[in-house]
Amino acid sequence: MRIAILAHEKFPDRAKTATGVLRYGAHDVVAVLDRDRGGERVADCDASLPDAPIVASLSEVDDPLDALLIGISPIGGGFDESWRPDVRAALERGCDVISGLHYFLEDDSEFRTLAEEHGCELWDVRRPPNDLGVADGVADSVDATVIATVGTDCSVGKMTTTFELVDAARERGVDAAVVPTGQTGIMAEGWGYPIDRVISDFAAGAVEELVLERGNDHDYLFVEGQASIAHPAYSGVSTAILHGSMADELVLCHATGRERFHGFSQSLPSIPEFVSLHESLAAPVGGSEVVAGALNTRSVDDDAAADAAVDEYADALGRPAADPIRQGPDEVLDAVL
Repeated sequence: MRIAILAHEKFPDRAKTATGVLRYGAHDVVAVLDRDRGGERVADCDASLPDAPIVASLSEVDDPLDALLIGISPIGGGFDESWRPDVRAALERGCDVISGLHYFLEDDSEFRTLAEEHGCELWDVRRPPNDLGVADGVADSVDATVIATVGTDCSVGKMTTTFELVDAARERGVDAAVVPTGQTGIMAEGWGYPIDRVISDFAAGAVEELVLERGNDHDYLFVEGQASIAHPAYSGVSTAILHGSMADELVLCHATGRERFHGFSQSLPSIPEFVSLHESLAAPVGGSEVVAGALNTRSVDDDAAADAAVDEYADALGRPAADPIRQGPDEVLDAVL
């Protein structure tokens, strides 16, 4: 599928979905839309990502296109009206639109009408199915070893770590698969449930259903984590994934220099506290052990300083750790396997 990714005014640092789809999706990315960076290229912003031109609007994309993917999601998942012209233009040229927002494009009368007129599909990735139920506490019955990435906060690298570990495992000949629980993972993999949109009573059940669906088809399942069990706003999503997956092992993800929860005034607990919190909370539901850590050192320019930060994190964690992008995921994967 040939796609353009909308990331106005946010690419790359505040466009997690855009960068995730670029790095892990199977799509052919024709262009990234960012009105602040028109004329640049993706490689100019982040050399680790597959390259593509950056344009100011969809009108500058002349190549054939199958879909427009909204690659940013503000806090609360709302729709920015400044994006409307690009979405409208995509539909008018017969392109599908893929969105991970809490604002559903199918519920927007203009977009719905345009999609019907031009034979397009609106895929609201965050709209869960209607037939989910409560968990039965049976995810531990699958044959696979289940690993969940968990975090100290939002946007610390849980999705990235999940995909990097699965890719590295497959390179070693290990039968591993991703269990997507958020919009970016679902867009990259083409399946999964958006756990942060599921009714709270059914959230653990949704995760359990995903694990049961693939748990006897692979040797290892890597469950994509969301937020943090200590987060003031999003802890419910994290706890549902922890309990619903009944993971055997946990990889704790953190970002260098992160001292407070993103967007909040509360301080993060210490790393040893996070280990204890996760293992204590998981203990009544099958038990899970933190076996390794992943550190996001994106904010550190110097490689030597990044290496020192990883060493410090590993010492605090008392387990092996690495930055899966900067250093590669092998040391973490060794601990998992």
